[in-house]
Amino acid sequence: MRKSPLLPIFLIVSVDVLGLTIILPLLPFYAEHYGASPAVVGLLVSLYALCQLIAGPMLGRLSDHMGRRPLLLVSQVGTFIGFLILAYAHALWVIFLSRAIDGITAGNLSLAQAYISDVTKPEDRAKSFALIGIAFGMGFLIGPGLSGFLSKYGYQYPIFVAAGLSATSILATYFLLPAVTPSAGDNLTPRKFTVLDWGNYVRYFREPGLAPLLWQFFAFTFAFSMFMSGFPLFAERRYTWHGQAFGPQQVGYVYAFLGVLGVILQGGLIGRLVKWVGEANLARAGFFFGLVGLVALGFTYSIPLLLITAAVASSGTGTIRPTVTSMITQKAGRSEQGVILGLTQSLNSISAIAAPALAGFLIDHSLLSTWAVTAGVVCGIALFF
Repeated sequence: MRKSPLLPIFLIVSVDVLGLTIILPLLPFYAEHYGASPAVVGLLVSLYALCQLIAGPMLGRLSDHMGRRPLLLVSQVGTFIGFLILAYAHALWVIFLSRAIDGITAGNLSLAQAYISDVTKPEDRAKSFALIGIAFGMGFLIGPGLSGFLSKYGYQYPIFVAAGLSATSILATYFLLPAVTPSAGDNLTPRKFTVLDWGNYVRYFREPGLAPLLWQFFAFTFAFSMFMSGFPLFAERRYTWHGQAFGPQQVGYVYAFLGVLGVILQGGLIGRLVKWVGEANLARAGFFFGLVGLVALGFTYSIPLLLITAAVASSGTGTIRPTVTSMITQKAGRSEQGVILGLTQSLNSISAIAAPALAGFLIDHSLLSTWAVTAGVVCGIALFF
């Protein structure tokens, strides 16, 4: 009996996510080291998402014809080169170049998702896609803490480790991942979208049952992206540890703490909560806790209150993605599942472009509390949908 390719794809995604989460708490400080203002840091984060939005559909379409494995290798090599350029950066423009290269080739996760679609039956797919969620949980549990620990010795060390993990991922794909023929296409595979596809998507925002859920999903991704991109800059200006401003070490540990909460939540607790209160009520509770936690975070000045408010906000947002995504797929017809999943991915991309730029702008103008309140209010607005 042929061995399942899901184990190697899980290992590959885990290593990729680990590399990503190592860079996450470090990048704002690394860019500031080379003279970037908070607004420029926000644009740096947005650049990656913009390049991904432009190039992602092309990688996806090429993988339909050439196979997932070759394009996955191209994507991983791009990430590896991006990390190496980042490690040896000597000026701010080089950091921008490294993120652009990584963004242009950044199809690792979507290609992995497409690969899972190819090797699993439709009825087993949701369970198989959960592997990516587990990989993300593990990445956020280990990556930021590891980054924080290594950054004590210099900003380059976490980047070298991320590059090493990327190289490991390339080797795992080359030696462990079987080549498979892309599926002819089914209605559960996310449809590759482009910016030009928006004309086809508009009609979904007119459907009474679906439109509120799509707006809620957009609100979630925007608030989450505002928090993740802005928090290092906010924390650096708001909190101190042993008389020193927060740096990548402390931010990494906070992210790791939130990663622990995420693993607890995703590791079976959400399933029980859905059975207990239902998906719609759980999503409402998630947005409410997101609103309360993020707004309160904007007015904290001590580390204990930071951890409490961030935990409240994170617990809220952690319940939103799975519940709202589930409700969206249930409202859409079975023949439109792929289009709808593509639409949610595009909403996620737009948030990842716009929110970091806004977060950087607000923090650059010393509007620290406004940054947190804005993210919280976006969650609050979603309650009215």
